[in-house]
This record gives sequence, C-alpha cells and structure tokens, in this order.
Amino acid sequence: MSDPDTRFKLTVHYDGSALHGWQVQPGGPTVQGEIERAAKRLAAGRRVVLGAGRTDAGVHACGQVAVVDMPPSWSAGALAKSLNALLPGAIWIERVEAVPGEFHPRYEAVSRTYAYRVGTAPQAASPFRRQWCWPLDRPFDRDLAALAAESLTGAHDFRAFAKAGQPHRGYRCRVEQAGWREWNGMGAIFDITANRFLHRMVRYLVGTMVDIGRGARPVSDMARLLNAEPGLRTSRPAPPSGLFLARVNYADDMRREDQGPATPAGAIGSPA
Repeated sequence: MSDPDTRFKLTVHYDGSALHGWQVQPGGPTVQGEIERAAKRLAAGRRVVLGAGRTDAGVHACGQVAVVDMPPSWSAGALAKSLNALLPGAIWIERVEAVPGEFHPRYEAVSRTYAYRVGTAPQAASPFRRQWCWPLDRPFDRDLAALAAESLTGAHDFRAFAKAGQPHRGYRCRVEQAGWREWNGMGAIFDITANRFLHRMVRYLVGTMVDIGRGARPVSDMARLLNAEPGLRTSRPAPPSGLFLARVNYADDMRREDQGPATPAGAIGSPA
C-alpha cells in the first residue's frame, strides 16, 4: 500500500493582465489551469488545484492561496522550485507549506484583503504601470473618498455593489476595515478586508468612491446604496487592472502574527 499524498498550501502571485482569471475555463490560460498543468507534469498524473477564491480576467494577486496534493516524495522546497520552473512568467509561487490533508483554502479562510490602485500622477499612464492600476485622466479628492469608505465597516447588504446575485448565500458581508492611503506619489490605494466578497464588489465600490471624490455624486450616496434606496445605482465599476487579491487570512496565521512575525518582511501584503 502506497503512502498517502501530501497536501501543500501554495501562496501565489500573478499578473492577471493576459490571464482569463483564476478558474479553469475554455478559451484561454487561467491561473488554476497553469498550476494544474505544471503539477501534472511533476506528479505524472492529473492534479486538482483548489483556490481560496476566484478572481476575474485581468485581476492580479500577490497573496492568493491554493492547495495541491502531491506524492509523498515531494518536499515543500523542491515543489516550489519545480513549479516555478514550469509556470509561465505571469505566475509565481511565493511559498509552499505542507498542511493537514483536510485543509481547504476557501472554507477555512476567515477573511480576505483586496487592494485597488488608482493612478492620478501622469507617470501612472506609463506602459510599465498602467496594466497594474487604473490610470485616471485627472485627480480626485481622496478625503471625500475616505469619508465614503467610513460607511463600509461592519455588516451590510452589498447587493447594490454586486455584478451577479448570490441568492443562496445572500448579499451580506462583514467588512473589517476599509480605507484609502497614498500610493508612493502615483495616486491612492484602497484597501478592504471582509469575511466575503460579491462578484465585482470591490470594483463597484472603487468606481463609486472615485466619482464621489470627483464631485460627480455626494458622499451620502454610499450609505444610501448600502441601504438599497430605490432608484439609486452605483457608478460604473473600476477596471480590473487596478485590483489585487492581497491576502487570504486564516485563524492560525493571525495567532502567529500576534506572537510576532512568522514570515520574512514583505512576503505577504498589499502591493506597494
């Protein structure tokens, strides 16, 4: 009788510019599909890769989490090196860790953190930056956007900010933190952590807050949208190019952080 496979937790970075999102689908390369293809070559047989969540086409990640079961002969270090040797340049495995076989990256996550970059400086339109941000044609008032973001913390019904409905799970999300910060002279970054996210929720939030910052709508619209006021609609969603899945948070990770840093500085976090 052969030894059971080892389950490995992968921390994944990817540039989603030319990818068709996380989930395997026909018609183009996906993150899940590329990792499964590499793992199949290493294990000489089909390997299923489970992710902590889906990201759409054009969306990036610097903290996506996935698992894959591999033959027991593999070590974490060897698997990281071998996967990175086979994966396309747009995908990089930052870390590999052996975890219990029952660990599931989606169901055991307690929250997720997204970061959205908005470029307001002329340099944000550079071809070396524009595919990783939303390069605006003019500045917006970050203080007004920050006031709008203050309405987001706590538990709310976010159906107004959802592209597709989830009637079986409802539209209620609990936001732990949400706010804007400076992006190294290039513009601003919106950070948000919540227990769950609806389809395109962050992009609708950013698009609406940027319009508030431009004076195109009042700050009070954010609270009114959260209250599902009839006849009121969100602004158009911000483009996918500025959105990053920055981190997937687990209870064990939080306990380790309370005791001090357990990973190299900068290994996990929102894009700088």
